Amino acid sequence: MRILVTGVTGQLGSEVIKTLSLRGHEVIGTARNLRSLPVLPNVSYASLDLADAGQIRAVLTEVRPEAVIHCAAYTAVDDAEENSALCYLVNESAAETVAKLCGELDATLLYTSTDYVFDGSGSRPWTPEDAPAPLNVYGASKYAGERAVARFAPKHFIVRISWTYGKTGNNFVKTMLSLGQKTNPVRVVNDQIGSPTYIPDLAPLLADLTASGRYGIYHAANRGFCSRYEFACEIFRLAKLPVTVLPVDSSAFPTKALRPKNSRMDTKKLSENGLYELPSWQDGIKRYFLE
Repeated sequence: MRILVTGVTGQLGSEVIKTLSLRGHEVIGTARNLRSLPVLPNVSYASLDLADAGQIRAVLTEVRPEAVIHCAAYTAVDDAEENSALCYLVNESAAETVAKLCGELDATLLYTSTDYVFDGSGSRPWTPEDAPAPLNVYGASKYAGERAVARFAPKHFIVRISWTYGKTGNNFVKTMLSLGQKTNPVRVVNDQIGSPTYIPDLAPLLADLTASGRYGIYHAANRGFCSRYEFACEIFRLAKLPVTVLPVDSSAFPTKALRPKNSRMDTKKLSENGLYELPSWQDGIKRYFLE
């Protein structure tokens, strides 16, 4: 299968191309900056600036992929509050251009979205059928991208993910490990609940979903829920760092963008459609340290 992957310099896109390479797919990885990319079997690269609709059209028309896994996004949540035009350009307008081309090429499109499309109210897990109500510009832009994908790409997947971490890029785990080596105690919010999701678990699922033909909206995350505070405690325990973690309310860390407090995601639709749910979040973070 010829698959184009966007955002391959990011922590998700880089893991997705490794997974597809190992499975023997013909992979075209794209990013704005192609420096320092790994040499992988069956993988070639193309420069792609998502702010340039003409370039998107030129690359996809030349490659003519059978599927596109659209990992690239503007993800600077706080900066988006002051740079909303750029955020919407990348997360909505570029997604719309990609979706229209996938429609023209009869290609499958998998668009990665986020738990930030929800307002974080309540305590039950969000289902794919729940109505989005974003709290911030980033979440609103990703929801706008979802609507564009659903409108213009008949063969589409919208996959909402949350609390992702892996071996590359910046993430909560690396932030905690850095803090724990120079600060004690560490204060961590205990009123934001979600599912820490290990990217080496997520990437194979996205590959399987892309090939499944079971189109629609899905939630994908490691099983189980915890607070940011509980996650930090587990990180320090596994890292064998003698750090005291103090639980605090989100109000202790005011930010430009509001964050949802309830990011619990209901992932049952995966197994209901012949796929599988991911291992527990505890299993994921344990393997992160083992690997």
